[in-house]
Amino acid sequence: MPVRDSNGRGGTGTARRPAASGRSPAPQRAGRGIAGLRRTFEQARSAWDRPLTAYYLITGSGVLITVLGLVMVYSASMIKALEISEPGSYFFRKQLFAAFLGGILLFVATRMPVKLHRAFAYPLLAGTIFLMVLVQVPGIGQAVNGNQNWISLGGPFMLQPSEFGKLALILWGADLLARKQDKKLLTQWKHMLVPLVPVTFILLGLIMLGGDMGTAIILTAILFGLLWLAGAPTRMFAGVLGIAAVMIFLLIKTSPNRMGRLACIGASDPGPQDQCWQAVHGIYALASGGWFGSGLGASVEKWGQLPEPHTDFIFAVTGEELGLAGTLSVLALFAALGYAGIRVAGRTEDPFVRYAAGGVTTWITAQAVINIGAVLGLLPIAGVPLPLFSYGGSALLPTMFAVGLLIAFARQDPAAKTALALRRPRVRWKSMRRRVKKRPSGER
Repeated sequence: MPVRDSNGRGGTGTARRPAASGRSPAPQRAGRGIAGLRRTFEQARSAWDRPLTAYYLITGSGVLITVLGLVMVYSASMIKALEISEPGSYFFRKQLFAAFLGGILLFVATRMPVKLHRAFAYPLLAGTIFLMVLVQVPGIGQAVNGNQNWISLGGPFMLQPSEFGKLALILWGADLLARKQDKKLLTQWKHMLVPLVPVTFILLGLIMLGGDMGTAIILTAILFGLLWLAGAPTRMFAGVLGIAAVMIFLLIKTSPNRMGRLACIGASDPGPQDQCWQAVHGIYALASGGWFGSGLGASVEKWGQLPEPHTDFIFAVTGEELGLAGTLSVLALFAALGYAGIRVAGRTEDPFVRYAAGGVTTWITAQAVINIGAVLGLLPIAGVPLPLFSYGGSALLPTMFAVGLLIAFARQDPAAKTALALRRPRVRWKSMRRRVKKRPSGER
């Protein structure tokens, strides 16, 4: 039976539903959300691909790591300074002075042209080898924690020449490989290995005479990085890696101290004679930090429980005082610095810049991984500082110069040069003289 509505019109018996109003259906809202995320992703990717991204990442992450390192050095070293009857700011003041000198070196490195960097490589390598030989001379070289790798400069200041050996190997090796690439000699294995590998072995031998295996591992990583950038074939890479592995095994096997460090990987107990004391208390410091830490300056482990809290194990104190948030921030800064260095090395057409940028990135990344891995109990304690972060002027100065190298290389990219030129403010001088309309001749 037909049904009439309120206006008297007939119908089929099925009531009409009012049209939907108000919010859009859920599928449409989901589509808009996906489109918004896609648009945000595209904007972020376009910003990430800008010419100055690497320049800003290197500058920002390098400065932030150094500043945060100064803060943590002050916090972690206060008790250690009081133990040796010095003011609480003793180590901080020395690190601040080293950071000031390092800042000057960084600025100089950013302003030096590539030709001057290449010319500087040879005297730096010769001077570093000379100082490393002097380290082994009785009466000149100084032993610290069982390693003879230091030269006293008078008073509380000491120099570790092996830290400058990393920078010297990178600059000299980059110039050597770049010249051979220009002459198309890198297709022959003898030109790729000689004299790069023999000179590296000389540096390694001088370092191992002092017993510093951690620095030797970093130098080996730099060598592998340069060979990989030069396009070394897999067989050559495997051969050099095999020789290095055998040498490292023999060096560890013949040293009870190194065997003890290897046995402390993943240890949860100090063990007999407390041989894993440092590794275990590093884990204790990280575990007690929680999400946001106990607060800056409130570490418990630095009160004599954790050896070397301001040098090798400063990352553990950071985890205890700043928590997981602080340690992840440090990791993010090192990741940004490493990515930017790889980007600089991958986008340049200058072979020297590619080898030097890749070598610096390998150095800083490998050293950070070895230091943090030891604190986390994933790697043996190698005794290497966290770059730009740990206490130590001898390590800070060449590292800041290396960061200045990366900044200089990032600025020399053609697209970055154009972008920087457009960002420079242009001062326009406006004349204050009023323009007077030219009057016709004879008019007064």
